[in-house]
Amino acid sequence: MNDDPAVPTEPPGLAPAIDFATFMRRYQNMVFSTAARLTGDDAQAEDIAQEVFLKAHEHFDTLRESPTAGGWLKTVTRNLSLNHLQRYRHRWSFFSEFTVGGKDGDSDRTEVEFASPDTFFQGMEASDRAEMVEKALAALPDRQRIPLVLYHFEELSYEEIAAKLRISLPKVKIDIMRGRAALAQQLSRGTAADQLALS
Repeated sequence: MNDDPAVPTEPPGLAPAIDFATFMRRYQNMVFSTAARLTGDDAQAEDIAQEVFLKAHEHFDTLRESPTAGGWLKTVTRNLSLNHLQRYRHRWSFFSEFTVGGKDGDSDRTEVEFASPDTFFQGMEASDRAEMVEKALAALPDRQRIPLVLYHFEELSYEEIAAKLRISLPKVKIDIMRGRAALAQQLSRGTAADQLALS
């Protein structure tokens, strides 16, 4: 599911010094795509990316030759994106509106069955597949998209997601489960629309 290129890292040994413009070009796609997936909005992602690189500029003397610069930028991008959503969306209050089965900790919920998204990608180029997933993700509501992105793209654990979003562990699991089902539906619709366009 994760078609992102690997976060760039410096080769072992001493790397040649780079200027800040080169540093930005190296990481700008990764920073923007991380912010865009979490916010679901390209304009907001651009604002967040600018803020990330302002912070990077402040620490550039350290980051310039650091082999972990990519990881640092990814963490800062993720945190700024979540802070942005918390600031403008009432500190995740929308999550509490979508609990199911009564109490948040109920464990007897039935899982939603859905077809594997892999079946939608047969014969597709990697770039087309990535574009389809990005569009499908953008169509999901925040309560589904954000935990899904944090789990599958940012590779956070359920516990880390619960802590970052300030919601319960069962809520994280149910939102990710429903997000996967909704993503599969979006991918199915997209594939059907493409087939109609070609017929």
